[in-house]
Amino acid sequence: MSHARRTATVPAELGGKPLDGAVRALFGLTWGKARAFVERGKVTVGGDVVVEGDRRVRAGAVLELDPARPAPARASDLGSAALVHVDAQVVVVRKPSGISTVPFDENETGTLDERVRAILSKRGSGGGRPNLGVVHRIDKETSGLVVFTRTWLAKQSLTQQFREHTVVRRYLAIVHGAPATRTFRSHLIADRGDGLRGSWEARPRKSPKAEGQLAVTHVKRLERRGAASLVECRLETGRTHQIRIHLSEAGHPLVGERVYVRNFAGEPIAAPRLMLHAAVLGFVHPSTGEDVLFEDPMPDDMARVWAKLSEGARTEGGE
Repeated sequence: MSHARRTATVPAELGGKPLDGAVRALFGLTWGKARAFVERGKVTVGGDVVVEGDRRVRAGAVLELDPARPAPARASDLGSAALVHVDAQVVVVRKPSGISTVPFDENETGTLDERVRAILSKRGSGGGRPNLGVVHRIDKETSGLVVFTRTWLAKQSLTQQFREHTVVRRYLAIVHGAPATRTFRSHLIADRGDGLRGSWEARPRKSPKAEGQLAVTHVKRLERRGAASLVECRLETGRTHQIRIHLSEAGHPLVGERVYVRNFAGEPIAAPRLMLHAAVLGFVHPSTGEDVLFEDPMPDDMARVWAKLSEGARTEGGE
């Protein structure tokens, strides 16, 4: 696809449609690419950068897509306190919401890996760019624990552990409704028929042979408050958006969800971002062979949303 700047005027038939859909139609993109360009600040509406894909556009509005546009300003610089654990092999980091784990393209700056390298450079005595290996990532809006590797040995070890699904990963999520404690098991595909990722099993028409990558999420309801619940999600696999997809297809989309909500008939609960937090991360240390486990409590923005929900309707755990 060309990386040249392009402009288009929203025709009458696209007036009132979400921005990501208009970008997809006007510039001939896939749903995923259109959403990614919007979220990363590559699209302007009437000259203003808009990063919310669900923002409605009016007929006659001028959209500009510039893949080379610098990424918009990110959250404040990562402080050294965000480094939960540092040794010669690995770095465990507390990622804030609002920054990408790694760059989407060569123009995106201010990503988590870049900021961690900057901190390590200040701490180190040698020159050059610190080694930092990427073995997993979490979504831009998701907060929580991420591990980077610092040596070839560590990267080989952690990559194998993620491949074998032995890494401990538990997330906290605030969701609509009251999902039962259960295990979700489905095959995820890049396009379920409407441009969104989803389960092969949920497609309206499918072939007899299963397709897609197996995704397994163990969900436990911890507490309910009114129209929402706090749940723990333990990942057995690590597919893209699997928590969001599994809960959304079960009728319980995450609070703050903007993508996997097209079929949700309930009243959405307001939130400043996706209410998902990587709270627990555990693995076998690549040099010592010991099990290590790190925990990060619910961040303030998520705690404020949870606190605002009806205290009077609280019920503890259970079914």
